[in-house]
Amino acid sequence: NDLQQLRWRKWGASPSRTSPSTIKRFGSSIIFPLYGNVYPDGFYFVQVYLGYPPRPYFLDPDTGSDLTWLQCDAPCVRCTTGFHRLYRPSNDLVVCRDPLCASLHSGDYTCENPQQCDYEVEYADGGSSLGVLVNDYLTLNLTSGVRMSPRLTLGCGYDQLTGASDHPLDGVFGLGKGKSSIIAQLREQGVVKNVVGHCLSGQGGFVFLGEEVYDSSRITWTPMSRDYTKHYTAGLAEVLFGGKSTGFKNLNIIFDSGSSYTYFNSQIYHSLLTFIMKELKGKPLKEANDDHTLPFCWHGKKPFTSTRDVRKYFKPLSFSFPNGRRSKHLFEITPEAYLIISSKGSACLGILNGTDVGLSDFNMIGDISMQDKLLIYDNEKQVIGWTPSNCDQLPQSSTI
Repeated sequence: NDLQQLRWRKWGASPSRTSPSTIKRFGSSIIFPLYGNVYPDGFYFVQVYLGYPPRPYFLDPDTGSDLTWLQCDAPCVRCTTGFHRLYRPSNDLVVCRDPLCASLHSGDYTCENPQQCDYEVEYADGGSSLGVLVNDYLTLNLTSGVRMSPRLTLGCGYDQLTGASDHPLDGVFGLGKGKSSIIAQLREQGVVKNVVGHCLSGQGGFVFLGEEVYDSSRITWTPMSRDYTKHYTAGLAEVLFGGKSTGFKNLNIIFDSGSSYTYFNSQIYHSLLTFIMKELKGKPLKEANDDHTLPFCWHGKKPFTSTRDVRKYFKPLSFSFPNGRRSKHLFEITPEAYLIISSKGSACLGILNGTDVGLSDFNMIGDISMQDKLLIYDNEKQVIGWTPSNCDQLPQSSTI
């Protein structure tokens, strides 16, 4: 139909660019400053430059999905108001037989139009994007000092449904494990190795692509789970509360930077609530039933201004992961990494019931619990790593 036959606009000349083959193969990284926070904004974003001439867009860096897409003037059927005017696509359509098109669809997918590749991505919060794949130039500054504009495949989204956690961004920066993710495409072109990392703080942080940013010997590593091909997942985890086992073991834990909060399945969530309520008995905290920022909030004798005011009343949570040998590695979630202070001055629990929001039995670490840690997803070695870090400082080289 006419909506799917997009109106293409030629930009004129192609940009001059450094060919990936002219730089030292895999000898560099790309660092994107991050903006935003878990609360009150509820999202983080990076600024990318797309097209020719390059135009800026704010995208949500999402390790939980592959495809990078932008709200697109093709024309747009349903788009939300973003920070910038709608992305005007290149005239370079991805054809249906392209391998990247096939990677987004099931094996029995048939082309309605062989000259284009339609896509639809759906998110756990009910949001979705419908559109077509295009090729366009992404301007990148490498840590080696080289500027280049590789031609990458992304989604031109002309029909978006907003989800429960909607935010006013121009699109999604897909950093997942699949072939269509930005990092996989850059790896295919020999620009950087297939390694993604991020460091989140209360004031922003950074995202990086490639492996020249950190000292591997200072990172705690655990194998990626082989059970999940679509998500960054670590397996065989045990949940500890206050350093003691909760009895929940052999769990697969998804790491998802596209989720603001951390989610447990219903059974673990209710057990954790029981542990927390037991700890709070006799403490000067009362349930704040008038504060609906999150499902569970507590107030004190006066409004709290920082999680530092309340951390002494709560115990740390942690996941114990295997490290490939007999010993275990801990991913600790301090009270500051599972609580927020609401606009009403209450302390609210940033761990939510995933079963209630359609995550079924999945357990997911979101942004709140990744703060002040460098997280690394090494797809080359199939490991996930982390280390405490000051995420307000951009790395200069292999310094973390």
